[in-house]
Amino acid sequence: MLDPLIPTAVANGPVEPRGHATGRDSAGFLAFLVERSLLDRRAGERAAVVQSQTGQRIDAVLSQLGLLADRALIESLAAYFGLDVVASQTLTAAPLPQCGLEVEFLKRHRVVPLSLRDDALVVAVADPFASDLEKAIAYLVERPVVTVLATAKDIDLALAEHFGTADNTPPSQGNADTGRGFDDDVQRLRDMASEAPIIRLVNRLIAAAVGQQASDIHIEPMVDCVRVRHRIDGLLEEVECLPRDLEAGIVTRIKILAKLNIAERRLPQDGRTKFVVGGREVDLRISTTPVLHGENLVLRILDSEQVDLSFEALGFDDRTRASLSAVLSQPNGIILVTGPTGSGKTTTLYAALRSLNSIERKIFSIEDPIEYQMRGISQIQIKPEIGLNFVHCLRSILRQDPDVIMVGEMRDEATAGTAIRAALTGHLVLSTLHTNSAAASVTRLLDMGAEDYLLASSLSCVLAQRLVRRLCASCSAPAPEASTLARRLAADLPDPARTRSFDVRIPVGCPQCKHTGFRGRTTIAELLAVDQGVRGSIKRGVSDREIESKARRNGMVTLHENGIHKVLAGETTLEEILRVARV
Repeated sequence: MLDPLIPTAVANGPVEPRGHATGRDSAGFLAFLVERSLLDRRAGERAAVVQSQTGQRIDAVLSQLGLLADRALIESLAAYFGLDVVASQTLTAAPLPQCGLEVEFLKRHRVVPLSLRDDALVVAVADPFASDLEKAIAYLVERPVVTVLATAKDIDLALAEHFGTADNTPPSQGNADTGRGFDDDVQRLRDMASEAPIIRLVNRLIAAAVGQQASDIHIEPMVDCVRVRHRIDGLLEEVECLPRDLEAGIVTRIKILAKLNIAERRLPQDGRTKFVVGGREVDLRISTTPVLHGENLVLRILDSEQVDLSFEALGFDDRTRASLSAVLSQPNGIILVTGPTGSGKTTTLYAALRSLNSIERKIFSIEDPIEYQMRGISQIQIKPEIGLNFVHCLRSILRQDPDVIMVGEMRDEATAGTAIRAALTGHLVLSTLHTNSAAASVTRLLDMGAEDYLLASSLSCVLAQRLVRRLCASCSAPAPEASTLARRLAADLPDPARTRSFDVRIPVGCPQCKHTGFRGRTTIAELLAVDQGVRGSIKRGVSDREIESKARRNGMVTLHENGIHKVLAGETTLEEILRVARV
C-alpha cells in the first residue's frame, strides 16, 4: 500500500521537484484567484497595494485582510502550484524522519519533514513561493525534494509538538520560570489576531469610522465590554459595545497592523499604518495606553482626500484670509498658529504650505508625526530616540538653503531660539504653540527664554483658532425671536457689525446630519498682526492683556467676536461658540 503522503510519481520512481513553475509569483497568484472567481478584482488590487507597502507574503496579506478564509487560501495555493495539501493530524501522526535538518532551520523556515525515501524527501512547507527553500533543502539532504502544503499555524503546532519550544522541552514539561507561559501567551494572541473573524471585525470598525468621516476611533476596555466610540465633528459618540473576550484579539490585531510589540502591554506605544477603504488609502495613527481593564486604543484617521487644504474651505473669513496672505507673502519672519489640541493648527499650517508651494521655493517641514504627505515639500519625521529632534533638524536645514521652514511645534527654549534666529537670517518660519489666545503666545515665548528684542524683531503674526460645529445646511431653521437675539449678540461687536443683515439659526436634525443638527466644522480665529505698536509692547515686557488691548484698538477681531459673526451669519450656534471660546 502506498504512503498517502507520497505522490504517485514518487512511489513509482525518481521524480523532479514540483510546485515552483516559472513565473509563479504573487501577481500571478492574484490573477489566478480573480480568474477562478475566488477573489474580485478590486480586492486583488487592494491586496497587491498592501503587499507592496508591507513586504509581507501575499498569502499572509490575504489572510490578514480577511479576503480569503484559511482553508480556501491553502486550497487555492495548492491548485496554483500543483501541490498536495496535508492535514494537521498528518504532521504529528508519526515521528519525523532523520534527514539531517537542524531544528532551528525547520522552525525558522516552517518546514516539517514527512517521509524519507532513497529517491526523495517529502516536506510540508507553509510558503510555496520560496523556491530557494526547496533548493536549499535538496542541497542539504543530497536528494530531490517534493513539497506539500500546510498552513503556517499547523506547521508551528506540529514543530512545537515534536521539538517543544526554544529550550527543546515538550510543552507539558515547561514551567513559569523558563518563560514558556509568556511565549505561549504571545503566540496565542498572535493566532487569535490572525483569525478571520477578528480580521473582519477590525476591518469593519475602521471602515465604519471612515464612512462616517470620524477623526478618531476610541476602543476602550470596560469591566463588562469593549466600548467603541467615534469622534465626529469634535465630539465623541458611542457606536457599539463588543463582548469583553474580544479585547485581546482586537488590540493584538491593531498592534500587528501598526508593527507594534504585541508582547508589551505595560507601556504605551505609538505607531501608524495605512488602510484601504472603498478603494482609497487612509493613514492611521495608533496609540495604545494600559488601563485598568486592558489597553485603551485610539486610532487617528488621516484621510487626505477628505481635506481641502485651502483657507476658504477651512472656514476663515475674508478679512483673516487677506491678512494671512499678506504675512505669507513676506520673505521672512515667524508665523505662529496657536490653540489647544484638536483645534486644527496643523491643518492650517498645511494650507499655508500649500499656498506657498511653488517651483521657486525650497520648503522644509519638521513634524512629529507627518500627517499629510505633500508633493514638492521636503518633510522630516523627528526621531528623539536617536537624537533627531526639532533643534537638530532645524540647524541642519539652515545649511540646506531653505526659503520656508515649518516646525511642528515650539516645544522648548532651544527650538524657539533657533527658529527666531532662522527668521532673522531671512527665512519664513511657520510653527504652532499651545496657548489660549494670540496675545498669550508672546508671553509664552518670553517665559520659554526667548529674548524680547529678538522676538519683537522676528514675529510677524499669531493666529489663534478653534473648531466649531457647522449647522447642517439641509435642516437648520431660523431661531425664534431671531431679531432680538441678533441685536443682543451684535451689541458686543464693533459698530459696523450692527448694521449687517443676519440669519440666526438653530439645529433641527435630519438623516444627512444623523439627526444631530450639525454637519462638518468651521474655524473661528483671531489674528494678531505684529505692527510697530505691538513690537514696542513686546520689548517693554507688558502683559498679554495689554498686548491684546492694543491689538484690538488697531482692529483685531477676537475669537469670541469672530464666532458671533458666524452665529449672525447662520453658520453655527452661540452654544458652540461658548463651548470652545472664552468670553
